[in-house]
Formats: sequence, C-alpha cells, structure tokens
Amino acid sequence: MKPITEELISPKKNLFDVNLKEIWRYRDLILLFVKRDFVAIYKQTVLGPLWFVIQPIFTTIIFTVIFGQLASIPTDGLPQVLFYMCGISTWNYFSECFTKTSNTFVSNANIFGKVYFPRLVLPISTVISCLLKFFIQFSLFLIFLIYYIYMGANVTPNTHVLVFPFIILIMAGLALGLGIIISSLTTKYRDFQFLVVFGVQLLMYATPIVYPLSLAKEKLGDYYWIAKLNPMSSIIEATKYAFLGQGEFSWAHIFYSFSVMLILLFIGVLVFNKVEQNFMDTV
Repeated sequence: MKPITEELISPKKNLFDVNLKEIWRYRDLILLFVKRDFVAIYKQTVLGPLWFVIQPIFTTIIFTVIFGQLASIPTDGLPQVLFYMCGISTWNYFSECFTKTSNTFVSNANIFGKVYFPRLVLPISTVISCLLKFFIQFSLFLIFLIYYIYMGANVTPNTHVLVFPFIILIMAGLALGLGIIISSLTTKYRDFQFLVVFGVQLLMYATPIVYPLSLAKEKLGDYYWIAKLNPMSSIIEATKYAFLGQGEFSWAHIFYSFSVMLILLFIGVLVFNKVEQNFMDTV
C-alpha cells in the first residue's frame, strides 16, 4: 500500500506565476482531456471521425465554385483545390483552437468548482486535441498534393517545409494566447462569446485564404501594410509557399508573427492568472 502524500496548494504570489513543473505533473490529466475532447464531439454521430475530412472537402468545393469560378479570384497559377484546401486546413486549426480556448472558464466551470488542478491544463489540452484533427485534415491535403504532382500540376514543394513545425507552434501560441485572454474576459462580460464567433469570420476574410497575398498587394497599393498586420497572413502564405511553391515567405514576417504570439501569451497568462483567483464568483 502506497503511503498517503500531502500536497500544499497555495495561492499565486504574482500574476506571472506559471508553475511548469506542476503542469507537467498533470500531463496524464491533459491526455484525459484530449481524449475527452476527441471522443465526445463525435460520440453519437453516424460518420464519426469522417467529419474531420468531410468538412475541408466540402468547404474546398464551395470555395472553388464561388471564389474560383463565379468570382474568378486568382490563385497565383495554382490548382484551385490545392490553394483553398491548404489555406482552409491551416486556418481551421487556428480558428478552432481560438474558439474553444476562449470558452475555457465558462464551459468548464463545473469542473473548476469541484477539484483543483492547474487551470492552464484545459486550454493546453484543447490545443493538443485540435492538433490531432489538424494532422488528419492536413494529411488529406497532402494526398491531394501528391495526386496533383503526379498529374504534372505546377506545384513545387521546397525545403521550407522543414519550417512547418515552427509555423504550427506559432499558430498554436497565437490561438492559445488570444483564447485565454478572451476566456478570462468572458467570465465577466459574456458579450465576448458573440464577439469571438463574429470576429473569427471577419478575420478569416482578412487572411489570404480565398485570395493570394499578391492580390491584396495589387489592390491595396500603399495600404498593403494593413494586410500584413494580421499575424496569420504570413503563416498562411508561408505554408502555401512551402508546400505549393507559390506565395510569399519572409523570415521578417514570420518573426513578426512569432513576436505577436509571445506578447499575446504573456498578456494571456497575466490576465488568466488574475481571473482564475476569483472567477467562480462571477462565472
């Protein structure tokens, strides 16, 4: 029989008090939350995980018909299916991470009120569970990419694909930082729940998913810098450049997105630590 051990739980002494060792000790709980998120969504569905691939396929078809055929928006000479699917798969990961983490406190208030564990465990588990879905969807894109390469399409993957794990890290950090900021504010101001849904839709059209960044440069002229303020713009363009050979890849812009990610994470942890001390009184 294992001896009973005692653990002292003390309040945070400062707003930027992040106990990484404690979070690591709760890694099994993170995996349980990941499994819960992955299984619960499609538990009572007929097609189950097939929805992971159905969603990007149908979205790509709609984008191809509406934006590619009807609106005749250029795709930098790339096959429309690859152009849209690459952007959709990448964007879906960011948007889903952001949407789910922004609802951390409200959707898990019943758990927080019953047992102690590091509160950051939940948004971290959300980022990981969304990553599993992203790998499935992006694998589908890679299958289409291999097919188009075999058919002789003008796509040229290059060595920049080695940077892709770093790009995923930036996306995860952006979604996590922005998500926990909104989640903290939502405990007191529920209006942010509606703002997130509306804001994600607007941000998608401000990101070069249905159009290339070169088109924004052509149309905006001297105001082109506005499009580059969106940290996801360089992420999407770098992904397209790495896997399709067309787009814009700039280490300066990648570093800008990375810097924004660090700032959002810093602010997010500050606000998160402040709110979690008494959020049960307001949630």
